[in-house]
Amino acid sequence: MSTINTRYLGLELSSPIIAGSSNFTSKVESIIEAEAAGAGAVVLKSLFEEQIVSQAHSMSTRESYPEADDYLQYYTRTNSVDAYLDLVAGARRSVKIPVIASINCFSPRGWMDFAAEIEKAGASALEVNIFFIPTDKHLSSNDSEKVYFRIIDDLRKKLKIPVSVKIGLRFSNLLNFVWQMKNHGADGIVMFNRFYEPDFDINNLTIHPASVLSATVEQRYVLRWIGMVSGQDIKMDISASTGVYSGEDAIKYLLAGATTVQVCSALYKRGFTVITEINEALHKWMTAKEFKSISDFRGRLNYRNVENPSLFERSQFMKHYSSYI
Repeated sequence: MSTINTRYLGLELSSPIIAGSSNFTSKVESIIEAEAAGAGAVVLKSLFEEQIVSQAHSMSTRESYPEADDYLQYYTRTNSVDAYLDLVAGARRSVKIPVIASINCFSPRGWMDFAAEIEKAGASALEVNIFFIPTDKHLSSNDSEKVYFRIIDDLRKKLKIPVSVKIGLRFSNLLNFVWQMKNHGADGIVMFNRFYEPDFDINNLTIHPASVLSATVEQRYVLRWIGMVSGQDIKMDISASTGVYSGEDAIKYLLAGATTVQVCSALYKRGFTVITEINEALHKWMTAKEFKSISDFRGRLNYRNVENPSLFERSQFMKHYSSYI
C-alpha cells in the first residue's frame, strides 16, 4: 500500500498537495473543507505589506485578481491585521494540518513586527511572496537580489518558525540566487509566484490587469527550474506552484524534485474536489509503478538524476528547431 505522507519545512504532511494562497483559504470554514478534501497543508490568503503599513486605501483594481482583488474586496472591509491574526489562530484550532501564513511584500520595511505576531498566533510557517519589480535603471541585478536577502535576514531575526520564499523566475542566475537564499536562512522556496501583469485596452486607451489564473502549458518552464534547482546540493524544500489541475501535473513536479505541490487556479475553477482527485490519481499511479512512498521517485527526473542532463539545456532546443530547417 503506497503512502503519500511527506515532510515540508520540517512539518509532517499527510499529502504533498497544498491548498495555495487564495480566496479559498481566507476563512476557517474553507480551510476545514480543504483538510477534509485531503490537503496536506494550507497557505492562508496573503496579507499585503501595504495593508500592514496602512496604505491599502490607495490601491484599486478593476478586474478579478486572486492575490490582489480578492484581498481588497475582503480584507479592506475589516480590520485586516487583527482579522488575519484571528484567522491564523482560528485555523490552527480547527484543523490538524499545518497552517502556513502568507505575506505579499516588496520591501523589509514596516511589517516585520507583524510577522512575529503571526508566529504568536500559531502559524506553522510563513510563506513570503516577494513581488519586487526593479524600476531604477541604476540598480544592478545584485542590488535587486539584496532586497530578498534583507527580507530573509530580518525575518530570521524575528521568527523561529520555518520561512519559505515565493519568487518569480526572472533572475540572471536562478541557481545561485536560490543557493544564496538558503545561506541567508530560507527553509524553502516556492516556484513560482504569478506577478501582476498589465494588459492594454486599445479601445479605451487604458491599462488593466491581465488574467493571472495559470494554465497547464505554463508547467514547462517550472519543470525545468525545479529540475535544475533540486539537482543541486542545496538543502532546501521546493514547493511547485503553476498550472496544477490534475494528478499527472502533480506527479511531474514531484518527479522534477518538488517537495510539495500547491493548487490555486484549479480551486477557482473546480473547488476543493480537485485536491481529492489529485491525491487519488497519485495513489493509483504509485501503486501501478510499485512506489511505496514519494521519496521512492521524488527527483528521479531532475538535472542530477537523468542520464543526459543536457535535456534541460540547449541540446533539446537545437534538436527541436533543427527538425524544422
